[in-house]
Amino acid sequence: MSQIQQQLLKTGDFLAITRQYPQQLPEAFSFTLTHPQSQLQTLVSVLDTGVISFEPIEQFTDSDVVLSSAIHGNETAPIEICQQLIQELILGKIELKQRVLFLFGNPESINIGERFVEENLNRLFSGAHSDGEGLFNNERKRALALENYVRDFFDQGAIISGDRQRFHYDLHTAIRGSKNDKFAVYPFLNGKAYSKQQLQFLLSCGINTILLSHSPTTTFSYFSANEFSAHAFTVELGKVEPFGQNDMTKFAKTKQSLTTLITTHNPCFGEFNGSEFNIFEIYKIINREHENFTFTFADDAQNFTDYPVEHVLAIDGSTEHKVTVPGEAIIFPNANVALGQRALLTVIPVKVSDLVFTDK
Repeated sequence: MSQIQQQLLKTGDFLAITRQYPQQLPEAFSFTLTHPQSQLQTLVSVLDTGVISFEPIEQFTDSDVVLSSAIHGNETAPIEICQQLIQELILGKIELKQRVLFLFGNPESINIGERFVEENLNRLFSGAHSDGEGLFNNERKRALALENYVRDFFDQGAIISGDRQRFHYDLHTAIRGSKNDKFAVYPFLNGKAYSKQQLQFLLSCGINTILLSHSPTTTFSYFSANEFSAHAFTVELGKVEPFGQNDMTKFAKTKQSLTTLITTHNPCFGEFNGSEFNIFEIYKIINREHENFTFTFADDAQNFTDYPVEHVLAIDGSTEHKVTVPGEAIIFPNANVALGQRALLTVIPVKVSDLVFTDK
């Protein structure tokens, strides 16, 4: 047994091992866990730095769950949530009932406490890692590797049984505060109906604000939704904080619902009631095209803050970006992105009654 495996079995601290080897583990390895109460067994596979899967052995499963965090290395609360779940699985504190893949997306950026090292990892999926100059930095190489780990995980699930549910929750925290502290981005579904069950699951996580995307993107959640028809979301769990400064009680509902998802069959998260949700859709995408790019609102302006019609939101060179419809609000403002990248989204409210849903 390798020293790394011994360390993992003793402490359950996969995050510490990931941070110890941020670029590459000395070797991949697998082992079998036996739950202390039920004696049921789980295959644990450490595939790469920050990549670990758990698969019940000789047990019925009907779901394949991907939980990713640290796509941006300074978004620590989701990292801590996933580390706690991994530790509880390894130490036998919870009993697995579904296949689950955990991904700490960008270990190098975790170690420097920054959003990324060279390039925003969440702009590099669905093949964007190989555009232009191609795989010229570690973030681009990591995006390709993460795609392949997700693909292999879902493909292996399909071998077990054809009628399976696929889930991918890409867990983040936002750069700034929000009027709606927690919210989820629902990727573009190419005309498919929205899922009532998934909205209920998010509600159980303490998330009642949903942002609908209406176009393909290069985010991790869109990759899984588009490539594998997975129920996939970018989940924003409050504001960026350093390690050790997160109030983890704020994430208790999220952690409990994720635990329920992977430790039960056919979990029920309640009946859908559209009145419980605040739903928005993306209205404008504002990219930074000039070095001289500024916002007109304060640095601490919160996500989902709305402004009156004709209000200037951003100045890009000689171009003014104005509010054009009532209720138009800002989200994800970041003036420091590279030229050509998204600096701001605006969103507008949507009536639940205007949307098409499926019960599943």
